[in-house]
Amino acid sequence: MTPTPGFSRCSGVLLHLTSLPGPHGSGDLGPAAYHFIDWLHAAGQSVWQFLPLGGIGLGGSPYMSTSAFAGNVLLIDLAELQHRGWLQADDLTAEEELSDERVQFDRVIPFRMERLRRAALRFEATATPEERADLSAFRAEQSAWLDDYALFMALSEHHGGQPWQTWDAALVRRQPEALQQARARHAERIAFWTFAQWRFFRQWAALRAYAHGKGVRLMGDMPIFISLDSADVWARPDLFQLDASGNPTVVTGVPPDYFSATGQRWGNPHYRWAAHEAEGFAWWIARLRATFALVDWVRVDHFRGFESCWEIPADEPTAIGGRWVKAPGAALFEAVSQALGPLPIIAEDLGVITPEVSALRQRFGFPGMRILHFAWGQNDGSRNAYLPHNYTRDTVVYPGTHDNDTTEGWWAAAPEAVRHHLREYLACDGSDIAWTLIRTASASVADIALFAMQDVLRQDGTHRMNTPGTAQGNWAWRFTWNQVQPGHAADLLRLGQLYNRLP
Repeated sequence: MTPTPGFSRCSGVLLHLTSLPGPHGSGDLGPAAYHFIDWLHAAGQSVWQFLPLGGIGLGGSPYMSTSAFAGNVLLIDLAELQHRGWLQADDLTAEEELSDERVQFDRVIPFRMERLRRAALRFEATATPEERADLSAFRAEQSAWLDDYALFMALSEHHGGQPWQTWDAALVRRQPEALQQARARHAERIAFWTFAQWRFFRQWAALRAYAHGKGVRLMGDMPIFISLDSADVWARPDLFQLDASGNPTVVTGVPPDYFSATGQRWGNPHYRWAAHEAEGFAWWIARLRATFALVDWVRVDHFRGFESCWEIPADEPTAIGGRWVKAPGAALFEAVSQALGPLPIIAEDLGVITPEVSALRQRFGFPGMRILHFAWGQNDGSRNAYLPHNYTRDTVVYPGTHDNDTTEGWWAAAPEAVRHHLREYLACDGSDIAWTLIRTASASVADIALFAMQDVLRQDGTHRMNTPGTAQGNWAWRFTWNQVQPGHAADLLRLGQLYNRLP
């Protein structure tokens, strides 16, 4: 087995950037992000894990982005734009109050986008030669994806956010003359989206350098599939199973199981794997190269899809009529490894995992995941992979992830069989369940232990980040600094000392 690069035994905290404190309705790349890194350092934590960094989709989901390469412009620190003279002090005051406890997407998005628009216009009017040169250098560095992305976003705005398959046929088919005319017609908005990406990437680079200076590594999250209404699918339809109009012939999901009688129909277009293989997986190499330019490690969502994927005919309303289709995961990761070297990937291998999926993960030395919430209530201690005594070192263990309830919320709803098993196994009474599971994860043999910030703060289920299968009310949780007590960092530091997880 190839050793996983970048980490030995360590621990960290799972917290998406939008959940950070801050004055502009959601967390961003501003002072609170730097303060959180300082707090992690003081707590002996060497990993900061967050959700995907791309633009958000319906309901605020970071898993349905308009680009696999672009950053989420809503994360841009507006105060930095004011510091540069592109915003004024009164620009940073919202017309209506923004919550410190929840991301109100219907208010935050228009507020932040209007401020970015103002900043872009003032940049155009007042930028120094050095600033213009830096923007030009960025545009050249990122042109492989940025040109299509900026045009796509401008066209999407022009068409009122309608899917690209409904645009004029010449644009849908990317006829060169139509694209040239569109670039001229929408030059101002193309310049805006280019400016916004420039600021995101420059602010991100500064934050990452600061994190490294504090001994903190950044762990990202990469969805395996791409949103249908994205610059990536529009720019390279040949890489996806689409018909002549750009609509998918098959979509992705998972089959019926214990949790859903009809399975899950995600709706993402499936890859045309033969086309990817024919070009040596160049698109995947570019995607992962761009990812590792931003983060030190990446969690790959639905890793089992690289071995086999549940493929559903597009006209099927549920996932019942799907079938398993093999994917070229080994060939893909061989090609990417040859291009990029050892891959700091964590495989999200939750659920029903076949021996073939495990073999693929182990072949490339990718750590798998274990969730302590899933460990209890099953009597077969020798086969329950989530019980700590069955872990191997190449494991990332969590009490729960962003898709789980908080540990306090999970415990409040747990059946008595689950409670009894946990109390007996851990010799505890369950009175401080969140920190009991943080300690259990820390003490395990798993190389990496990660804790949701809600569990560090002992928060109940009203603070949950996401409930899978629901479209509303997710991704909005935030915390405030007054909820963070000195004992939180001190206790995490002590666990790191006890269980040899300090940097």
